[in-house]
Order: sequence, then C-alpha cells, then structure tokens
Amino acid sequence: MTSPLFDSHMHTPLCGHATGTPREYAQAALDAGLAGVCFTDHIPMPAWYDAGWRMRRNQLGEYVQGVLEARAEFQGRLEVRLGLEADFHPGTERYVAELLETHDWDYVIGSVHYIGAWGFDNPEYADEYGARDLGSLYRHYYALVEGAARTGLFDAVGHLDLPKKFGHRDPDGYAALHALDVIAERGLSLDFNTAGWRKPVGEAYPAPDLTRAAAERGIGFVLGSDAHRPGEVGFHFTEAIKQLHDVGGRIVTYQGRVRHG
Repeated sequence: MTSPLFDSHMHTPLCGHATGTPREYAQAALDAGLAGVCFTDHIPMPAWYDAGWRMRRNQLGEYVQGVLEARAEFQGRLEVRLGLEADFHPGTERYVAELLETHDWDYVIGSVHYIGAWGFDNPEYADEYGARDLGSLYRHYYALVEGAARTGLFDAVGHLDLPKKFGHRDPDGYAALHALDVIAERGLSLDFNTAGWRKPVGEAYPAPDLTRAAAERGIGFVLGSDAHRPGEVGFHFTEAIKQLHDVGGRIVTYQGRVRHG
C-alpha cells in the first residue's frame, strides 16, 4: 500500500500485553507503505486501576523516550507521532488531566474499558455477559462514552462499540446514536479500529451502520490497527478505507492535538 496514511493506534510492551519495540512497529509501518504512525500506549492510571494492563507512572518517561528515538531514526522516511490511549473511568478525570500536561502529545484517544468494576473486554471475564441484560449494558456503556466526550480531555473516542467484541451486539442502537450526537457536538473524532476484524465479532469498530451514522454527522475517523505486535500494523486498512469511502467518511489524523484532514 502506498498512500499518505497513518496508523494512529498502537501499543508497546510497556502496557504489559504487547510485544515488539517502537522501532519494530515503525519499520512495519514503513514496509506497509504508510506515511506515519502515532503510538498510543495505555496511559498510566492510579495504582488501583487495571494495573496489569498498562504502563506504570514511572515508565512514562521510558515510553516517551522510546517513541522519540524511533522518530529520530525514521526521520525523512516515516513520521512518528506521540500519543496515548487514555481511559475514561469516573473519578479519575483529574489524574488523567494532570498526566496529559506532562508532555506534548500529538493525539489522545479516550476509551471506556470498564463498566463499574467489570473489565468487559477482557476474555477472562467474558462469561459475565451471560448474567447481563444487553440493553441495559449498552445504555450504561454509552452513557460512559458520552461522559468521556464531555470531559474535553480527549481527541477521539476509542473503539466505539467495544462491548460487541465477543459477539454480544447492541439490541437496539438508540444509545449509540445519542452518543454519536454528543461526540459530534463536542467536535471529537472516532477511532476507526480495525482490531475488531481480529476478534470473535469479526468486524471493525464501529460497525458499518454506526460508521454511516457517524459520517452523516460529520464526525472524522482516525485509522488505527490497535496493534499489539508489529505484524498487526496497518491491519485491514484497505477494507477500512473502502468501508469509509462507501459512506462518505472523512479520514483524519492528529498532530499536536490538532486535527488534520
């Protein structure tokens, strides 16, 4: 693929569940014909929150240094940007806001990974879906997404319809459409996350109907593979571009927290 495309959602081993150095991810992007990448590893959070699935606060400098070293090495061949995947979890907003002041980030994704104490996208706890009413689950989830959009902390909402990961789909969709209204009103973009094609649900986040609804609202899409190993960089981007093109979707990127495209 030869095009001015960026992969703007990728991780590093510092999150505790990825492999490969920043250099290896950058080389994979270059080999795939991408114009650039933006690293978005999982933000440090208070020690009690999700500790095994993100970098520690004392590793943040190491993360930044690794990305900047890759930027220097690939200068003139590949643009390397510095971002984060931040979490929205009620009660942690001040912590996240303070951490976002520590460096000059290019792009910050806001993601919801927990409903209360339940990490709903963790395969270890997927059985919990059997004990939940899906309509109620999705209404609660999208209320959290709206909360994330209203904080002003984030540039885009991550993997919009993530609870479908294991095949448990939203039974009505109304809460999702209301969340899209809030996202559009607040001027945020959506992470068009191709990792869904690697999961049991077998489709990108967001789903085709939500992609169309977002495009109709003028919401931009940031392409991201959610790569946790170098071989996943640029995953299914050809299919992603087609899906977005078919609904008139607009692909954007971020630099210095400013949207381009």
